[in-house]
Amino acid sequence: MLDSVFIMPPTFDDSYYGGVIHEIREMQIMNMGQYAHGNQPIQHMIYLYNYAGEPWKTQYWSREVMDKLYFATPDGYCGDEDNGQTSAWYVFSAMGFYPVCPATDQYVLGSPLFDKITVTLENGKQVIITSNNNSKNNRYVDALKFNGANYTKNWISHFDLQKGAKLDFTMSNTPNRLKGIKEADFPYSLSTDPQSK
Repeated sequence: MLDSVFIMPPTFDDSYYGGVIHEIREMQIMNMGQYAHGNQPIQHMIYLYNYAGEPWKTQYWSREVMDKLYFATPDGYCGDEDNGQTSAWYVFSAMGFYPVCPATDQYVLGSPLFDKITVTLENGKQVIITSNNNSKNNRYVDALKFNGANYTKNWISHFDLQKGAKLDFTMSNTPNRLKGIKEADFPYSLSTDPQSK
Protein backbone atom coordinates (compact mmCIF):
# COMPACT_ATOMS: atom_id res chain seq x y z
CA MET A 1 0.00 0.00 0.00
CA LEU A 2 2.91 2.36 0.62
CA ASP A 3 4.02 1.85 -2.99
CA SER A 4 0.60 2.92 -4.25
CA VAL A 5 1.12 6.47 -2.94
CA PHE A 6 3.91 6.97 -5.48
CA ILE A 7 2.22 5.32 -8.47
CA MET A 8 -1.27 6.81 -8.20
CA PRO A 9 -1.91 9.76 -10.53
CA PRO A 10 -1.67 13.19 -8.86
CA THR A 11 -5.41 13.81 -9.03
CA PHE A 12 -7.08 15.99 -6.41
CA ASP A 13 -10.30 17.59 -5.22
CA ASP A 14 -9.83 21.27 -4.38
CA SER A 15 -13.48 21.93 -3.48
CA TYR A 16 -12.62 22.29 0.21
CA TYR A 17 -10.14 25.06 -0.55
CA GLY A 18 -11.98 26.67 -3.44
CA GLY A 19 -8.85 26.53 -5.60
CA VAL A 20 -5.55 24.79 -6.09
CA ILE A 21 -3.31 25.32 -3.06
CA HIS A 22 0.48 25.19 -3.24
CA GLU A 23 0.76 21.69 -1.75
CA ILE A 24 -1.43 20.35 -4.56
CA ARG A 25 0.50 22.19 -7.26
CA GLU A 26 3.85 20.99 -5.85
CA MET A 27 2.55 17.41 -5.74
CA GLN A 28 1.67 17.61 -9.44
CA ILE A 29 4.95 19.22 -10.48
CA MET A 30 7.13 16.72 -8.62
CA ASN A 31 5.48 13.77 -10.34
CA MET A 32 5.66 11.50 -7.29
CA GLY A 33 2.07 10.29 -7.44
CA GLN A 34 0.05 11.29 -4.37
CA TYR A 35 3.12 12.01 -2.25
CA ALA A 36 2.89 15.71 -1.32
CA HIS A 37 6.00 16.46 0.73
CA GLY A 38 4.91 20.09 1.22
CA ASN A 39 2.02 18.82 3.35
CA GLN A 40 3.84 17.87 6.56
CA PRO A 41 1.61 14.98 7.82
CA ILE A 42 2.93 12.73 5.03
CA GLN A 43 6.63 13.36 5.59
CA HIS A 44 7.15 10.37 7.89
CA MET A 45 5.51 7.98 5.41
CA ILE A 46 8.68 7.23 3.46
CA TYR A 47 10.26 5.79 6.62
CA LEU A 48 7.40 3.32 7.18
CA TYR A 49 8.99 0.87 4.75
CA ASN A 50 11.36 0.02 7.62
CA TYR A 51 8.39 -1.33 9.60
CA ALA A 52 7.37 -3.49 6.63
CA GLY A 53 10.76 -5.13 6.07
CA GLU A 54 11.67 -3.20 2.91
CA PRO A 55 14.15 -0.56 4.16
CA TRP A 56 15.70 -0.11 0.70
CA LYS A 57 12.50 1.66 -0.38
CA THR A 58 12.96 4.18 2.44
CA GLN A 59 16.53 4.68 1.23
CA TYR A 60 15.38 5.23 -2.36
CA TRP A 61 12.51 7.61 -1.62
CA SER A 62 14.26 9.68 1.05
CA ARG A 63 17.05 10.41 -1.42
CA GLU A 64 14.54 11.14 -4.19
CA VAL A 65 12.88 13.76 -2.01
CA MET A 66 16.19 15.31 -0.91
CA ASP A 67 17.44 15.41 -4.51
CA LYS A 68 14.23 16.70 -6.14
CA LEU A 69 12.60 18.93 -3.55
CA TYR A 70 15.42 20.81 -1.82
CA PHE A 71 17.83 23.25 -3.51
CA ALA A 72 19.97 26.16 -2.32
CA THR A 73 18.03 28.63 -4.48
CA PRO A 74 15.21 31.12 -3.78
CA ASP A 75 12.62 28.68 -5.16
CA GLY A 76 14.34 25.52 -3.91
CA TYR A 77 12.15 24.85 -0.92
CA CYS A 78 9.01 22.78 -1.18
CA GLY A 79 5.91 23.78 0.70
CA ASP A 80 5.90 25.96 3.75
CA GLU A 81 7.63 25.70 7.09
CA ASP A 82 5.15 24.63 9.78
CA ASN A 83 7.16 25.01 12.99
CA GLY A 84 10.38 23.99 11.26
CA GLN A 85 9.10 20.56 10.21
CA THR A 86 10.14 20.65 6.55
CA SER A 87 13.68 21.78 7.41
CA ALA A 88 13.92 19.29 10.27
CA TRP A 89 12.88 16.49 7.92
CA TYR A 90 15.76 17.41 5.61
CA VAL A 91 18.37 17.75 8.35
CA PHE A 92 17.48 14.41 9.92
CA SER A 93 17.15 12.67 6.55
CA ALA A 94 20.51 14.04 5.37
CA MET A 95 22.08 12.48 8.48
CA GLY A 96 20.49 9.15 7.56
CA PHE A 97 17.70 8.79 10.13
CA TYR A 98 14.41 10.34 11.20
CA PRO A 99 12.21 10.41 14.36
CA VAL A 100 9.08 8.79 12.91
CA CYS A 101 7.46 8.47 16.34
CA PRO A 102 8.87 11.00 18.83
CA ALA A 103 7.09 9.10 21.63
CA THR A 104 9.77 6.41 21.36
CA ASP A 105 13.55 6.70 21.68
CA GLN A 106 14.04 5.43 18.11
CA TYR A 107 15.29 7.13 14.99
CA VAL A 108 14.36 5.15 11.88
CA LEU A 109 17.17 4.69 9.35
CA GLY A 110 17.24 6.09 5.83
CA SER A 111 20.07 7.03 3.48
CA PRO A 112 22.69 9.58 4.55
CA LEU A 113 23.24 12.33 1.98
CA PHE A 114 26.79 13.35 2.85
CA ASP A 115 30.09 11.50 3.01
CA LYS A 116 30.69 12.62 6.59
CA ILE A 117 28.69 14.44 9.25
CA THR A 118 29.86 15.23 12.76
CA VAL A 119 27.27 16.29 15.33
CA THR A 120 28.51 17.67 18.64
CA LEU A 121 25.88 17.10 21.31
CA GLU A 122 25.12 19.37 24.29
CA ASN A 123 26.92 16.91 26.58
CA GLY A 124 30.12 17.31 24.52
CA LYS A 125 29.90 13.84 22.96
CA GLN A 126 30.00 13.46 19.18
CA VAL A 127 27.99 11.45 16.69
CA ILE A 128 30.13 10.80 13.64
CA ILE A 129 28.35 9.52 10.53
CA THR A 130 30.36 8.35 7.52
CA SER A 131 28.99 7.05 4.24
CA ASN A 132 31.57 5.09 2.29
CA ASN A 133 31.06 4.86 -1.48
CA ASN A 134 28.28 7.47 -1.27
CA SER A 135 27.01 9.17 -4.45
CA LYS A 136 23.78 10.20 -6.13
CA ASN A 137 23.46 6.68 -7.56
CA ASN A 138 24.77 4.87 -4.48
CA ARG A 139 21.81 5.65 -2.26
CA TYR A 140 21.27 2.18 -0.82
CA VAL A 141 22.73 1.03 2.49
CA ASP A 142 24.63 -2.18 1.85
CA ALA A 143 25.93 -2.42 5.43
CA LEU A 144 26.08 -0.41 8.64
CA LYS A 145 28.50 -0.57 11.53
CA PHE A 146 27.49 1.02 14.82
CA ASN A 147 30.51 1.73 17.03
CA GLY A 148 32.51 -0.77 14.97
CA ALA A 149 30.01 -3.66 15.18
CA ASN A 150 27.78 -4.89 12.34
CA TYR A 151 24.29 -3.46 12.78
CA THR A 152 21.15 -4.88 11.13
CA LYS A 153 18.33 -3.00 12.83
CA ASN A 154 16.28 -0.40 10.93
CA TRP A 155 16.55 2.08 13.80
CA ILE A 156 18.99 3.55 16.28
CA SER A 157 18.36 4.61 19.85
CA HIS A 158 18.43 8.23 20.96
CA PHE A 159 20.04 7.12 24.23
CA ASP A 160 22.80 5.26 22.39
CA LEU A 161 23.53 8.36 20.33
CA GLN A 162 23.68 10.47 23.50
CA LYS A 163 26.66 8.39 24.68
CA GLY A 164 28.57 9.39 21.53
CA ALA A 165 28.49 7.13 18.51
CA LYS A 166 30.09 6.27 15.22
CA LEU A 167 27.88 5.14 12.36
CA ASP A 168 29.71 3.79 9.31
CA PHE A 169 27.41 3.27 6.34
CA THR A 170 28.62 1.41 3.25
CA MET A 171 26.58 2.55 0.29
CA SER A 172 25.73 0.77 -2.97
CA ASN A 173 23.83 1.39 -6.21
CA THR A 174 21.75 -1.75 -5.65
CA PRO A 175 19.48 -2.50 -2.69
CA ASN A 176 20.54 -4.99 -0.05
CA ARG A 177 17.30 -6.99 0.18
CA LEU A 178 18.65 -9.15 3.01
CA LYS A 179 19.34 -6.35 5.49
CA GLY A 180 16.66 -5.20 7.93
CA ILE A 181 14.03 -7.71 6.82
CA LYS A 182 13.59 -9.64 10.08
CA GLU A 183 10.91 -8.57 12.53
CA ALA A 184 13.60 -8.22 15.20
CA ASP A 185 15.13 -5.43 13.05
CA PHE A 186 11.90 -3.42 12.71
CA PRO A 187 11.31 -0.24 14.73
CA TYR A 188 8.81 -0.33 17.60
CA SER A 189 5.15 -0.35 16.61
CA LEU A 190 2.20 -0.27 18.99
CA SER A 191 0.28 -2.47 16.56
CA THR A 192 2.75 -5.34 17.08
CA ASP A 193 3.37 -4.80 20.81
CA PRO A 194 1.95 -7.83 22.69
CA GLN A 195 1.40 -5.67 25.76
CA SER A 196 -0.98 -3.40 23.85
CA LYS A 197 -3.43 -6.19 23.04
